[in-house]
Amino acid sequence: QVQLVESGGGLVQPGGSLRLSCAASGNIGIFNAMGWYRQAPGKERELVADITGGGHTNYAEIVKGRFTISRDNAKNTVYLQMNSLKPEDTAVYYCNARSVLGHRVLSWGQGTLVTVSS
Repeated sequence: QVQLVESGGGLVQPGGSLRLSCAASGNIGIFNAMGWYRQAPGKERELVADITGGGHTNYAEIVKGRFTISRDNAKNTVYLQMNSLKPEDTAVYYCNARSVLGHRVLSWGQGTLVTVSS
């Protein structure tokens, strides 16, 4: 099975930026879409953004205009550029493949922690 490794998290001040990376051990082109999810303390994991193989993107309303998802199929890597970060963006961020029906396809990686705080 394709393994996923997320990286790029850290501590950032409100209004700052981070770029997350998700490196896959196999070909991400075989999946309908790739998505970034996040799980804040005490909350359920939620979808933040996804991108299809054709490059069509979709964003949760709470991040629209601030986050940008992209992918490099040659590197089997998916990125999440996060700008204008807010304390409520604090969470562990994960990536995963998504089926046509929007279901998670792969096992979760370890995630990468993003903390937005002054």
